[in-house]
Amino acid sequence: MESLRSMLFELQAGGYLPDMFQYGFLINGLVAALMIGPLLGGMGSLVVIKRLAFFSEAVGHAALTGIAIGILLGEPASHPFAALFGFCLIFALLLHWVKSRTSVPYDALVGVFLAVAIATGAALLLYVARKVNVHILENVLFGSILTVQDSDLAILAVVSGICILAMLLFGNNALVATLNPELARVSEIPVRLYDYIFVVLIALITVAAVKIAGAILVGAMLLIPATTARLVTRNVMQFFWCNILISTSCSLAGILLPMAFDLPVPSGASIVLLASLGFVLAVGYNRMRMFM
Repeated sequence: MESLRSMLFELQAGGYLPDMFQYGFLINGLVAALMIGPLLGGMGSLVVIKRLAFFSEAVGHAALTGIAIGILLGEPASHPFAALFGFCLIFALLLHWVKSRTSVPYDALVGVFLAVAIATGAALLLYVARKVNVHILENVLFGSILTVQDSDLAILAVVSGICILAMLLFGNNALVATLNPELARVSEIPVRLYDYIFVVLIALITVAAVKIAGAILVGAMLLIPATTARLVTRNVMQFFWCNILISTSCSLAGILLPMAFDLPVPSGASIVLLASLGFVLAVGYNRMRMFM
């Protein structure tokens, strides 16, 4: 990281880059965006294919409670990663476990878990807000490149490595299990195992994306670029790569544009707003293509 910062500082000093590249936190944010964009894009494709948008949103909002628990247990308010990951993982696994053992419709079950998580998180956050700077909580909830540190980049690198390894080991079988569970069972592919692996990866990515996208908006970053890509592509391979491109582009632009125009907008909000603009444009393009 130091060599990268030094190179960009030299380019900025030579007039090849804008003045904003003199700030180390911006470089950290861009590196984080380059890692989190493909992660959110790749997992978002599976979220849409498996129709688990509501599930990913619930796990993202469960991060509220995880953050509050971490602070109560004495973790730093800006880095409550242990409790955040632990609670999101338990929440996701418990929800998936209950799903297979009840006749309650899945969307209703997710709604119940989501309501409980938000209510618990809100109650605990109001309590811990008396003990910590409220701006720290805002950064964790909505994202802020100002708080991205080398330790956060290390966590992102580890999560990226785990996700890439999982894709290399289980990618083809997981895709079959997602697109056609019945065929996967006939082929003796462990569909339930891959479902639980997916749940763990969602929890990991939620934790990794907190500093950039914010705990509240992680679910939106998993969903919106994937929905946009679905509108403008014709097959699974195009959908997958287009989603990664959109997610990464929105992550980078969501960091650079507020800095360039000096806008006091959290990075998570700017990323989601740009992704939403892309979705609107994709809807318009899709409608125009229908009449051509």
